[in-house]
Amino acid sequence: MLDKIVNSQKEYFKKGNTKNIGFRIEQLKKLRSAILKNETDIMRAIRLDLGRADTEIYTSEIYTVIYELDLFIKNLRKWVRPGKIKTPLALKPGKSRVYLEPLGTVLILAPWNYPFQLLFAPLTGAIAAGNCVTVKPSEVSSNTAGVISGIIKETFERGYIDCIEGGPGEAEELTRQAFGHIFFTGSAGIGRRVLRNAAENLTPVTLELGGKCPCIVTEEAPLRKSARRIAWGKFFNAGQTCLAPDYILAHSSIKEELVKELRASVKGFYGGDPSKSSDYGRIINENHFDRLLKLVQGKNPDNFGSDRDKLYISPAVIDNISREDDIMREEIFGPLLPVLEYEEIEEAAAYLSSGPAPLNIYLFTGDEGKKREIIENTSSGAVTVNDVLIQAFSPYLPFGGVGESGMGKYRGRTSLLTFSNRKSLMERSFFADFKYRYPPYKTPLDKLKKYLKLLR
Repeated sequence: MLDKIVNSQKEYFKKGNTKNIGFRIEQLKKLRSAILKNETDIMRAIRLDLGRADTEIYTSEIYTVIYELDLFIKNLRKWVRPGKIKTPLALKPGKSRVYLEPLGTVLILAPWNYPFQLLFAPLTGAIAAGNCVTVKPSEVSSNTAGVISGIIKETFERGYIDCIEGGPGEAEELTRQAFGHIFFTGSAGIGRRVLRNAAENLTPVTLELGGKCPCIVTEEAPLRKSARRIAWGKFFNAGQTCLAPDYILAHSSIKEELVKELRASVKGFYGGDPSKSSDYGRIINENHFDRLLKLVQGKNPDNFGSDRDKLYISPAVIDNISREDDIMREEIFGPLLPVLEYEEIEEAAAYLSSGPAPLNIYLFTGDEGKKREIIENTSSGAVTVNDVLIQAFSPYLPFGGVGESGMGKYRGRTSLLTFSNRKSLMERSFFADFKYRYPPYKTPLDKLKKYLKLLR
């Protein structure tokens, strides 16, 4: 059945409609209108799945996608113009250009933690690039998946944009189909399976994964403001964010004070009992709840609370942690924030470099030398200085990881490149023809070298 959907999209693509720029812009406008029309249902579904506050839902799910759509609607005609490229003197008279052509059919596999944004943001780029697209929302966030399916079916023709609901079996079968590109957001373990399946068809893949995003706080950083920003980013969506600060490395001289400020920020955000706060989310399901509770066993963080029936785990700042603890061996993906200490910035950089490259490194400092140390001597998908998460709200910055945290990037114009083939064009004139290129080769090699050097 799924292979029939892929084949129908290939047939639709052959018609050539999607290559028309006006057609693409019209589809983006239709998607924008459909999202605004269904805004109430989208927010209700995400609230049911994750217990999130309306402000969180709107800013991180709906606003982000609308911003992306507006950017493409405004700029697509300019972005798809063939780019002029310099032509070496030796190849003149002639001219060079790069054309962006659609890949054909694209598969987008979305996760459960930001179930709307992380499907529709890449879909925006895939449509703008002129592709036919199959999307699969996560079955874990089932309420949102239902709304997504309804939006896709009421907005687009079958065979152009299709939505497949289902579980891991459907996802597995989809990744074995011969798409022009597969875009996956999720865990590294499943990402490896996607990559293996795609390799059978030589399908290019974008993997948006995660990892343990570290947060370094130096002794120069203003602690109260730093703590508020870190606590906001960590406990946004109850910590279920691939970009969330996974743990803190605090300079030993300020660690104790930072922990106090973090706990004060949590209380200021959610009150003395976060379970009663309408601004604090819930864990997605019992499996993740049990996994998180196991990570915190024996640590006894201050004012810690949990309720399995309500999928509630309180925000927890944990300062009795060693680098060998289980909580430091895997991505936490929940509202548990370990705080460790370091002595010298070089030590912190070496520790980060000893493990897999994270999706993001956060650094709070007022020292330019320490900033250079982290930027130049560590590897990560991105570095954010003196704030957290906010880089993900910019469609102008390429988003993506490196190594264990992913491959390939997207957002804004970068998405257009991700979902396009950059086709090179070299066009020559018959005006001139140089004899040195043809046999028999009579030009001495030393003279040829000098000649070619002049013609660069």
